[in-house]
Amino acid sequence: MEEHRQKSPIKVKVGVITLSDSRYQEDEENDISGMIIKDSLSHHEVVSYSIIPDDAEFLLAEIEDIIDKKADVIITSGGTGIGERDITIETVKNLFDKELDGFGEIFRHNTYKELGTGALLTRAAAGVYKKILIISMPGSPNAVKLGLKIILPELGHLVKHLKD
Repeated sequence: MEEHRQKSPIKVKVGVITLSDSRYQEDEENDISGMIIKDSLSHHEVVSYSIIPDDAEFLLAEIEDIIDKKADVIITSGGTGIGERDITIETVKNLFDKELDGFGEIFRHNTYKELGTGALLTRAAAGVYKKILIISMPGSPNAVKLGLKIILPELGHLVKHLKD
């Protein structure tokens, strides 16, 4: 694995999507989780950033737009709960050619260690669509920090495998 990591790209192109009915049409400064994601990607290239409502058609259109911008990775935050308006997980899972189950499993395991049985409400997913890695996590700042802690060390490594 170390050999693969050494041959992995150091810089990847990333699109960031925040899903939030309440934040939609607000400015970036009010999107704390989106800013955390963008700031964590300072060694990478953010090719797109958007705040959209919790709407499957908006999400699908935004994903295709980011793919057109030649992104390697798309990171979404928000819209992962169990409410009627929470559509992110179902929408992205329907796209996946392959799912990376480990992301959601590790995410929930770490959430359980922090929050206990409330982790049952946690939904996070990652997978591959058109050779693009899509990572979806809850929208709270703490959840975003946890997701980034899991995914950032492997970002270039994952992209390398998708491009080989």
